[in-house]
Amino acid sequence: MTTFTELGIAADIVDALADKGIVDAFPIQEQTIPLALTGQDIIGQAKTGTGKTFGFGLPLVQRLGDDPEPGVKALVVVPTRELAVQVTEDLELATSNRPTKVVSIYGGKAYEGQIEQLKAGAQIVVGTPGRLIDLAGQRLLSLADVREVVLDEADKMLDLGFLADIEKIFSKVPAVRHTMLFSATMPGPIVALARRFMSKPIHIRATDPDEGLTQANIKHVIYRAHSLDKDEVIARILQAEGRGKTVIFTRTKRAAAKLVEELGDRGFNAAAVHGDLNQDQRERAMAAFKAGKKDVLIATDVAARGIDVDDVTHVINHTIPDDEKTYLHRAGRTGRAGKTGIAVTFVDWDDLHKWALINRALEFGQPEPVETYSSSPHLYTDLDIPAGTKGRLKPAAPAAAPTRSATAGRSEGDAERAPRNRSRRRTRGGQPVESADASSATRPAEGSAEGEASAVREAGAGTHDGKGKEHHDGNAAPPRRRRRRGGRGRSGGAAGAAGATSTAPQG
Repeated sequence: MTTFTELGIAADIVDALADKGIVDAFPIQEQTIPLALTGQDIIGQAKTGTGKTFGFGLPLVQRLGDDPEPGVKALVVVPTRELAVQVTEDLELATSNRPTKVVSIYGGKAYEGQIEQLKAGAQIVVGTPGRLIDLAGQRLLSLADVREVVLDEADKMLDLGFLADIEKIFSKVPAVRHTMLFSATMPGPIVALARRFMSKPIHIRATDPDEGLTQANIKHVIYRAHSLDKDEVIARILQAEGRGKTVIFTRTKRAAAKLVEELGDRGFNAAAVHGDLNQDQRERAMAAFKAGKKDVLIATDVAARGIDVDDVTHVINHTIPDDEKTYLHRAGRTGRAGKTGIAVTFVDWDDLHKWALINRALEFGQPEPVETYSSSPHLYTDLDIPAGTKGRLKPAAPAAAPTRSATAGRSEGDAERAPRNRSRRRTRGGQPVESADASSATRPAEGSAEGEASAVREAGAGTHDGKGKEHHDGNAAPPRRRRRRGGRGRSGGAAGAAGATSTAPQG
C-alpha cells in the first residue's frame, strides 16, 4: 500500500488523517493525487466508496496553500444535501491543522448561518447547484476568485436534471482554473460537459468500468418475498452473525416511516432518512448512524448518495429498485473501502419484470428469485442467521400495560364505563356504597330485569317504566324496596310520582 506522504501530501494533512486511522491510500487516490497536485484536469471514474473524496480533496486543500486569503477559492459541486455534508466533513478533517475554512451551501437549512460563514471568509465551498445559484444571484456568494472546481457524482447530477445549473455555475467561475470531474458512469452528456469545460483532461479509471456488481467482496441474495412477511424476514436478517451497520431501502417515504416504527417496536435501533423529514432531522439521523448510536438506517433513494459509511455490512432492498443503475447505487453502500458486504433484495410478485431487466443488465444469472418466507430454512443458511431466531429482540409489551396507561388518563365519565360488576360494587347513582349496603351488591343477580333496573338506578334515573313502576337512584337499599312495592299498588304515572314523593322522606 502507498502512504499519503509518498504521494506528496503535506505533513500536517497526513497527520490529521493519521489521527483518524487513515494512513494508506486507495487505488483512485494513488492515481489522482499526484496528477491533481500538478494542476492537471482529471476525469475520475470510480464507484462510490472507493475514496475519491480524498482523491480530489487532499490536492485541493494543499494547492490552496498553508494559509489562504479569506474568500472563496475552491468550489465543490455535489448533487445532494447528504453528499454535501459528507464531503464537507472529509474536507474539514483534511484542513483541521490549517486555518482553511469549509462551508456547506445547500437548501433545507437557513440562509443566515451559511451567509455568515461566507462573510467570515471561508475559502472552500461545498454545495448543491440550486442554493449555489441562489446565493450567487443575490451577490452573497462570489465565485470570481475560484481557482479549483470539482464536480462530484456528475452522473447523479445528470439524473436529477442539474446539467443546466452546472453550466450556469461554470459561467460564474474564471475561465482559467483547475477542474476535476468524478462520476461512477460516463454517459454521453457528461462526456460532452467535460469536453466543454475542461482543459485536456486525463481520464482515470480506478477499476474496470464494466466490473458491475459481481465483485468478490459483495454477496448478492435475491428473494421473492411476500409483502406481509417482509418485516419479519428483515428482523431475522438483522440478527445474523457478524451483522454490523445496515441500510434498508424503501420505495416510498411512507414505507420508510412505517418500517422504522415497526423495527423500533421489535427492539432494533433504527433511524430513517426520507423526504418528509426536514434537513436537521435527516442530518441527526445520519450522524446517529455514523456514530453507531443507531445501527439500522432506513432510506429512500433520495438520500442514498449521502450514506458514505465504511462499515456497512448489509444492504436490504425492501422493494426492488426500478433499474440496474439504482441497484448499483443502493448496493454500493456496502462492501466499501475493500471490506465485504451483503446485499439482499426482495422482489414482489408484481415486480418480477423489473428483476428480469436488472438480472439481464448485470448478468446475475438468477432469472427466478427464490421464494422465501421468514420460516424458510435457506434464509438462515444463506445469511448465517442462528437457528431458532425470531423477529423480535425484546418481548411484546404485556396486554395489560396499554389498559393501565389508558385508564390512568380517563375522566370521571370514562371511569363509569369500567367493567359492570366492579362499578356496581363501588358506586350507586354516583355515590359511594355504604358498608351497611354491602349485601345489596348481589341483588342484580335476581334476574335480567333487575339487572336492567339496576343500570337505570345507577344512572340516577327517577322515571316510570310505563307500567306504573318507578326507578329511583336508591341511595339506601331498604327505602328503595318499600318504594317499589308501593309503586306497584298505584295506577297511572302521576299517582306513582305522587306516591314516590310522599314516601321518599320515610327513607
